[in-house]
Amino acid sequence: MEVITTHLNADFDGLASMVAAKKIYPDAILAFSGSQEKNVREFVAQSSHYFFDFKRQKQIPLEKVTKLILVDTRQARRLGNFAKCLKNPGLELHIYDHHPDTEDDLRGDVEIIKQVGSTSTIFTQLFQEKEISVTREEATLLAMGIYEDTGSFNFASTTPEDLEAASWLLEQGANLHTLSQSISRELTVHQVGLLNDLIKSAINYTIQSIDIVVAKIVLPEYVDEFALLVRRFMVMENLNVLFALAGMEDRIYLIARSRVPEVNVGEIAREFGGGGHASAASATVKDMTLIEAEEKLIRLFHKYVRPQSVAGELMSSPVITLPPDISIMNANQVLTRYNITVLPVVKGKTKLLGMISRRVAEKSIFHNLGNLPVSEYMTTDIETLPTAATLADIQELIIEHRQRLIPVVDKDVLMGVITRTDLLNLLVNDPANLPKNLVTADDRSYIERHRNVNSLMIEVLNKDIVVLLRTIG
Repeated sequence: MEVITTHLNADFDGLASMVAAKKIYPDAILAFSGSQEKNVREFVAQSSHYFFDFKRQKQIPLEKVTKLILVDTRQARRLGNFAKCLKNPGLELHIYDHHPDTEDDLRGDVEIIKQVGSTSTIFTQLFQEKEISVTREEATLLAMGIYEDTGSFNFASTTPEDLEAASWLLEQGANLHTLSQSISRELTVHQVGLLNDLIKSAINYTIQSIDIVVAKIVLPEYVDEFALLVRRFMVMENLNVLFALAGMEDRIYLIARSRVPEVNVGEIAREFGGGGHASAASATVKDMTLIEAEEKLIRLFHKYVRPQSVAGELMSSPVITLPPDISIMNANQVLTRYNITVLPVVKGKTKLLGMISRRVAEKSIFHNLGNLPVSEYMTTDIETLPTAATLADIQELIIEHRQRLIPVVDKDVLMGVITRTDLLNLLVNDPANLPKNLVTADDRSYIERHRNVNSLMIEVLNKDIVVLLRTIG
C-alpha cells in the first residue's frame, strides 16, 4: 500500500504537493496526517466533489503501508500517527521537501530536496522536466502553494525558481481569482478585536541591532487562523521580525515570521519542537506557561540572531598596494597620483605588513628621509577585519578607533579595504544601518595589534632629533 501525506496542520503548499505527488504515484492513497488550516479545510470541502479523493487516516491500516511519500516535511514528529509506519519492515520512504536541513530529518530511499520557497515549486519543476501536463485546477492549486509559502513572493526565502514556476503555472491556466479568494481573506469582527489585543501587547526587543517584536495573547478557547492575524499584524505595522505567542486551552502556539536574513525563525521554532523555514515557522508548546515561553524565546534570540556580514560587500577590491621596499618618495607619488590618503603595504601580492599615509610620507620627505623604504615608517598598529565582519565591527574601528582605512583580510590574504567614505555612504543611504550597540574590542579576538612608532616620531619631533635618532639607530 502506498500513501501520500504531509505535515500536521497542513497548509496550501502541503495540499498542493500531495495532489502533485499523486500524478507521479497514481496508485498511492492521499491522506492528511492530521488537522489542516481552516482555509485549506474549506477549500477541500468545496472542491472535493470533483477534484480530490482523500482517505481518512483511520481508514488506512498503517501496518500495511509499504511505501510512504512525504511532501513538505521530513520530520517524524510532524506526521501524527503516520510516524508509526516508519517502523514497518521494508518500508520505502520517498521525500519531497524544501525546508532547511535539521538534525532530526528523516532519510529517504528517494529524496528530492531543494532550497526553494515552496515544495509546490519542486513539483512544478519536475512536471516541466518530465513533460507532465497539468489541468487548470492543478495549476491553480500549485500556484496557491507557491503564493502562500512565499508570502506572495515577499518572504526572504523566495527564489527565482519560485517565480519561474508560478509563471509556467499561469501559462497552464492557473486561475488568479480562485487563488486570491483562497489566500487573501477579510478579517471577521472577532478577529479584528483579537488583532487589536495582539498589537497592544507587542514589545520590541533590539538584539544585535535587529528589531524583533514579540506579541502575546491569552484566549479562553482555540482560535483557528491565528497565523492569519500574525500575517496581518506584520503587514500593518511593517515589521521585519515578529514572534506571536497565543495561550489557548492547555497549549502555547507560536507563530513566527521574518523578512531579514539575520533572523532564521525556523531555527528558533525548532527549539520549541516546531518547524518551518527561515521566513515562516510555527510550534505548539506543551507544559510551559506563556511567561516561560516568552523568556525562553528571548534567550534564544541571543543565541540565534546573527548580524548580517557586510564587510565583504562594502569593501573596495582590488586594492592599490605598495611593496615594503619602495622609497617613501615614490610612495608619495603614488598617493598623490591616485589622490589617496593612505595605502596598504604588502609583501608579495597579498600579505599585509602595514599602512603608509600621505601625511607621514610628506613629513619624511620634509626631513630628507624620502629615499628610505616605506617599511621604515609605515604604521603597523592597524586592525583588520574578515569579510564576515558586521557593520558594528566596521563602525567601531572607523568611528571609535578613528582608523581611516580598514584592511579586509581572510587567512592572511588582503581581500580589500573599507574607507570612512564607504561607511558614511552606507549610513547616509540607510540610517537604519547604524548599530545601536557596538561590540567591544574584547569580543573580536581575531584582531592582532602591532605598533610601529616611526611615523609618530616624524609627526611630533623636529628634524634634528629625528636625524639624531636615525644616527643612533
